[in-house]
Amino acid sequence: MIDRGGSRGLRVLAVANQKGGVGKTTTTINLGTALAAIGERVLVMDLDPQGNASTGLGIGPAERRRTAYDVLAGQSTLAEAVLPTAVPGLYVVPANSDLVGLESDLMDDQNRAFRLRDSLRHLEAAARSWAEEQRFNYMLIDCPPSLNLLTLNALTAAHAVLVPVQCEFFALEGISQLKETIDQIRGSLNPALEIQGVVLTMHDARTHLSREVADNVRAFFGSKVYETVIPRNTRVAEAPSYGKPILLYDYDCAGSQAYIRLATEIIERERQFKAA
Repeated sequence: MIDRGGSRGLRVLAVANQKGGVGKTTTTINLGTALAAIGERVLVMDLDPQGNASTGLGIGPAERRRTAYDVLAGQSTLAEAVLPTAVPGLYVVPANSDLVGLESDLMDDQNRAFRLRDSLRHLEAAARSWAEEQRFNYMLIDCPPSLNLLTLNALTAAHAVLVPVQCEFFALEGISQLKETIDQIRGSLNPALEIQGVVLTMHDARTHLSREVADNVRAFFGSKVYETVIPRNTRVAEAPSYGKPILLYDYDCAGSQAYIRLATEIIERERQFKAA
């Protein structure tokens, strides 16, 4: 069941950064897999019109009969759009290019920023009749690389935001804008929204640039930055082309082990949050 205060039940995390190529989809897929591997029941919501999270979880275009577009357009419930993946305990609401037209389709709807939040409330009602083991513990929302209506829906529905930051020269570009957007949403649409954490991705410990960027991000966000750093890893980059999370593609590689550590760290933060 969903508790909007986040003290129990489904915890909704939006994986967001308006900069492209920072590892949002890779983080969503592999964090979801790692959480499922340690016993959590996880739902990935693909809100990117490219549908890369769906592809990376092995859901082909022909299988996406009901999608995130159908949910946000009011043509399907969230529960009806859920599909199982090859990972036990990990499910996905897939996406396709139909999402491109959502903003224009909902132009006259004054409630358009709350479509996903309202869908979650309907899922809460449905979950009351589910067995405990059928209920989701986490929803991870893979946001598109822009601050558009899709991202707005995600941030309005979420308890917290997980921000992937690539360890490269322009890493901090736009971060302040995202933080301002989060502050604005907290002040109007979703007062409970918080930054759950910032994860450094594509880190190359051999380069001075990666180390410098990591230091700058930690100086900017402080304790919000996870200790776990996701390394630049060829196996992680290869896995989506096979429709597999990295934990299925190569469990022993450095990328897999990093995402397991990240999942453990996030769970620990969640426990601290609930105990506060």
